[in-house]
Amino acid sequence: MSKRLWIIAGFTVAAAAGWQLADVAVAQPVPDAAPAQNLSDVAAPRPGLPQLTPTSNGQSIHIFPTVEGAKARARAGLAGGPLVYHAGGSIMPAVTLYAIYWIPAKLQNGGATSMPVLYQNFQSRLLVDYPDHGIDNNNTQYFQTIGTTTTYVANLGAFGGVFVDTAPYPASGCTDSLTPGACITDAQIQTEIKRVMAVKGWTGGLRHMFLLYTSSGEGSCFTAASTSCAYTNYCAYHGNISGTTPIIYANMPFGNLSVCQVAGTPSPNAYAVADAVMDVATHEISEAITDPLLDAWFDSSGNEIGDLCNFFYGPNTWDASKANQSWKGHFYEVQEEYDNHTSSCAQVGP
Repeated sequence: MSKRLWIIAGFTVAAAAGWQLADVAVAQPVPDAAPAQNLSDVAAPRPGLPQLTPTSNGQSIHIFPTVEGAKARARAGLAGGPLVYHAGGSIMPAVTLYAIYWIPAKLQNGGATSMPVLYQNFQSRLLVDYPDHGIDNNNTQYFQTIGTTTTYVANLGAFGGVFVDTAPYPASGCTDSLTPGACITDAQIQTEIKRVMAVKGWTGGLRHMFLLYTSSGEGSCFTAASTSCAYTNYCAYHGNISGTTPIIYANMPFGNLSVCQVAGTPSPNAYAVADAVMDVATHEISEAITDPLLDAWFDSSGNEIGDLCNFFYGPNTWDASKANQSWKGHFYEVQEEYDNHTSSCAQVGP
């Protein structure tokens, strides 16, 4: 089965909108709550198991399942480990992270779009803070061997920039029951990323990752046949646009607490939806670093570094027990990642 992700070419150019990553004010606080450490108290899963790597027509992505999907996989014995290196597979030795916020004036069905500046600022701040901290340090045990050269992930990286795109969404290309009339396919997502890269002069390769954030009310499915959809099957996914210079990217639908976060998870920034999406982003970034082309580090069930620790946060030792990470003086509640050395989930490693 091919693990590469192919691109449908062709794009147009739109003008950029301005932005500023500023210190952000916090919203009204939410009550303190202990982080959920397992999925045993989550509602029963829907029938069937979402695939982690759905494939169609030679395309492939790797999804972050919803809470119900993760629970279903665990009950089916599909959460295991250890992660195994597949000979010749590639890692990202260091990563520069880019944010694309796609916020047209309206959805395809005429509905209103929404992505508050505060939400954007928190996501950008996470991308600034992720490199060179505990979760990223856990990635350093993973490597690639190409020919006779072995290279390990380095706990290094940078923030490459942001683009706020107000260009219209394309005609709805799929049918997502949770976002009727407003759904984009993976092919349309890829086209948008390539278009923005052309506008900004950004380049691809195994040291750059592009995260595409879409508005509230906008759904997505992997294909026009509505195979694997946001909020039903996944909260986000990462993939690659193959070519001489691959493009590593993530589809980041707007946050949905009902299906993409375990009830009771704290909100250290007093903005629960933004905190939940930052959690998802660390999952996608860690997986892209260790398995960008979907050919390097995964276990016998197809789990990557983040899947084995979905919705497991570990002890909260920061911000009055509301956070498990403190990066550059900012607090986060993000899932642990799999540590092959200890065969367990870890906040800091190796």
